[in-house]
Amino acid sequence: MKKSRTPFYILVGILLIVGTLLVWYRHAAFDVPWLPGEKKQIWSIEAKIEFLAQNQPVKVSLAIPGDQPGFERLGEHTASPGYGLAFSDAVGGRRAEWSIRNAFGRQTLYYRVDMLVQKNNLPQEQPPPALVKTLYGDTGPYVTSARQMLQRAQERSADAYTLARELIREFNTAKEGAQFLAQKYRRSQWLVILLQEAGVPAREVFSLNLEDGRRRQSLNTLIQVFNEDNYELFNPQTGAQGRRENQLLWEYQSGSLLDIIGGSQSSVLFSFIEQEVPVSEMLAQASESDTGLLDFSIHSLPLEEQAMFKGILLIPMGVLVVVFMRIFIGLRTSGTFMPVLIAIAFIQTSLITGLVGFVLIVGVGLMIRSYLSNLNLLLVSRISAVIVTVIIIIAGFAVVSFQLGLSEGLKVTFFPMVILSWTIERMSILWEEEGPQEVFVQVGGSLLVAVFAYALMMNELVRHLTFNFLGLQLVIMAIILIMGNYTGYRLFELWRFASLLGKK
Repeated sequence: MKKSRTPFYILVGILLIVGTLLVWYRHAAFDVPWLPGEKKQIWSIEAKIEFLAQNQPVKVSLAIPGDQPGFERLGEHTASPGYGLAFSDAVGGRRAEWSIRNAFGRQTLYYRVDMLVQKNNLPQEQPPPALVKTLYGDTGPYVTSARQMLQRAQERSADAYTLARELIREFNTAKEGAQFLAQKYRRSQWLVILLQEAGVPAREVFSLNLEDGRRRQSLNTLIQVFNEDNYELFNPQTGAQGRRENQLLWEYQSGSLLDIIGGSQSSVLFSFIEQEVPVSEMLAQASESDTGLLDFSIHSLPLEEQAMFKGILLIPMGVLVVVFMRIFIGLRTSGTFMPVLIAIAFIQTSLITGLVGFVLIVGVGLMIRSYLSNLNLLLVSRISAVIVTVIIIIAGFAVVSFQLGLSEGLKVTFFPMVILSWTIERMSILWEEEGPQEVFVQVGGSLLVAVFAYALMMNELVRHLTFNFLGLQLVIMAIILIMGNYTGYRLFELWRFASLLGKK
């Protein structure tokens, strides 16, 4: 008796209808655009503060940014249940201040700010810091060494900016002297001290290099050097001068980043999300702490989780490619969804680097695996040995790439090592049972499907739709179920039997 397909079609219909309605509602009710780039660029930056409370009153003060060249602050909000909150605009810069009568154990506070990119913003006027010659009259080996470096830099400089550049170069060339001074202060602190000693107003500032989807990032330290009413930013390690694109100054008033009373073991980590959304929506979100149940998006989550989901929500698109290529085209792959995992690694490494890295790692791994097969080891031991081997190969590949100046090669560490190990093991067994031709067919099929999945997952429109319209996942599921109902010939099978069809 043939089983009825009616429940299946009902399920598919429900998924399509519900998913489409959710997508339409998200667009109509919240004015989320269908296409990327229609609206203005907005960066959401979240600071995650963690510390250990000591069962006493707690006060937490965090430096927070304001309007600055290239950015306009749209709104800010926090997640701090049980804490009192206030924002202050003191002389030392803007700060968010939390307080609670008593707290114990691990505490987590969130601060989020939405910054609108305004490329035509006028440079912000900042008064230079007061000159403080902290080395005046001091003696000792540290002071003597630092003044010698300053003297050599002054001989090669002509103004405030060239002095800062030459002083950084001096630290990079006189490595023994720099290492000696590092025993007392950080390099950036010494640079500020020596510039002030030379009569140049300077100070440390903390910045963030905004990259979409990055999580658990730390602040970068820059040196702000003033020349009369103007200033320039310098990287204290490389000497690079100027402000990079999408570089946000988080603290630039010579203040501390985080002050905590009643807590210890504190840390501040940052997450970023870039969004192409209407400014009106961001203003509404900034003024309303609860967007409601029907806002079917993940924008209410902490940014660290949003950045994670931005990649996870692309996986169904890769799965869609795999299902299509296997069911309709007939490509054979190594594992059902191995190509999706490879495509995810390609997103992190870039396509060319990922392809080269994958082929080299799997190729070398297969040679080593063939030797291990002669030792007659148990499966668990053999897989464990392959995992260690893969780690060694990746580490060696990264070191060689760095020594050759190929920075892209360092990204090969994004490959999932356990998955690579299982791939090598599977390919080795397949080689023994089916021969090298089947290995090349499956590896080639996996890489080809991975490239197609990578191309779809990296498409700007796809990334925009999957992140902003959660109902799209139900539509994708319905399409996958429909494709899974296909039982006809695959394209490769039609090509294979084409000669038979011609005889008829």
